[in-house]
Amino acid sequence: MRTPKQRKQDSLDRLEQDTDAWVATADAGGTPYMVPLSFLWDGSTLLIATPAASPTGRNLHASGKARIGIGPTRDLVLIEGTVRALGDGELTDELGDAFEAKTGFDPRGLSTVYRYFRVSPQRLQAWREADELEGRELMAEGRWLVD
Repeated sequence: MRTPKQRKQDSLDRLEQDTDAWVATADAGGTPYMVPLSFLWDGSTLLIATPAASPTGRNLHASGKARIGIGPTRDLVLIEGTVRALGDGELTDELGDAFEAKTGFDPRGLSTVYRYFRVSPQRLQAWREADELEGRELMAEGRWLVD
């Protein structure tokens, strides 16, 4: 079993090194929707992109909330976050290029209109096996619980 400090470091490593995540949202009626999306971690937020007219794009924009699972089921980082759509001009060339370099995907040149979203983690949990279920919460209300 890892120490809380090691779990935090492993979570940060996964955020830095992994490319893809499962992103779960819900519509106004509570109908869940989950899709795999690529992300860029900047040290405090995740940047994701999805078609603006897709269920995920609509849900993210309307609710401002997402739940994100990163990693396999036996080494999971689970994030609940607040979401903000990037406005016109907020996606700089540098940021778009960094997203493309990390994910291998650049929606800027596609005919489908994509929207970029910043996800700010508010709660983060990490565990590998049943012995790590206790103490899995590493962040609450946007603050790390572990130094």
